[in-house]
Amino acid sequence: MDTFLDALKDACIDTALVIPILYLAYLIVGYFSHNDNEKYAKILHHTKKAGPLVGAFLGCVPQCGFSSVMSKLYSSKIVTLGTLIAVFIATSDEAIPLMISKPEFIPKLLLLLAFKVCFAIIIGYIIDLTVYLFERRKKQNLNDYQEPHHHHHSECCAKNIFLDALKHTAIIVLYVFIATLAINLIFGYAGTDFFKTILTDNVYIQIVIACLIGLIPNCGASVFLVELYMAGLVAGTEVLSFAALVGGLCAGAGVGLIVLFTTNKSKIWKNIGITALLYGVAVVCGIITSLFNIV
Repeated sequence: MDTFLDALKDACIDTALVIPILYLAYLIVGYFSHNDNEKYAKILHHTKKAGPLVGAFLGCVPQCGFSSVMSKLYSSKIVTLGTLIAVFIATSDEAIPLMISKPEFIPKLLLLLAFKVCFAIIIGYIIDLTVYLFERRKKQNLNDYQEPHHHHHSECCAKNIFLDALKHTAIIVLYVFIATLAINLIFGYAGTDFFKTILTDNVYIQIVIACLIGLIPNCGASVFLVELYMAGLVAGTEVLSFAALVGGLCAGAGVGLIVLFTTNKSKIWKNIGITALLYGVAVVCGIITSLFNIV
């Protein structure tokens, strides 16, 4: 019983500490991105050559809002496949606000973002070049431009950004509490050996598993990976490697994949191919990161 109470107490404390930072982060994101789909569509349409570069940095914005936007724009043939994948790779969903909430992990967060942005840019351009060389597609001209799907507030957020931020904060706080409590209980009753048994000490197996978890179209996946990584370091043992964290978060496009499948219904096999491609490049990103031996 003492173990349960300690786990519950620690989960409550850890969750309470992230609430103000999460709310502030979502408030800032809401202010800058609220109802701006059309603006981003026009910017990306006129800067297609810089698509993967722009997409990589947009993907770094907390939450998975931009991955959803890019899925819609890709379905409308406004952005390239390379740009879409670049955004997916760069998307970290809830990783940024969670790691910012614990100052000791900020250096690791900056390193994480550096890896993801570099991977997103390089892979995005490689994909666009490959598509150009093998399919010999002509560059799209202004006649290819289609009106973007407008971002209706009723789809994902409230008209009031303060309420919207509060809504997102409440949802993520619940995920954080559940994930933290579950991890604390397992650490308390079974120790770190439980996760090590599942993930093993083999970094490559960890990467494969983490990338599968990252593909889950829900912010809970990124919360779980980040909390597992941080909990291991706090406990003084590596449960999830940094390379596996990078790979898992590169595969995590949030609800972007769901939006892709719903807005691109007529090309289901193409959507499946994009999902497989995202998983494959995420595994490669994790393996490359493992060569740097970062804890």
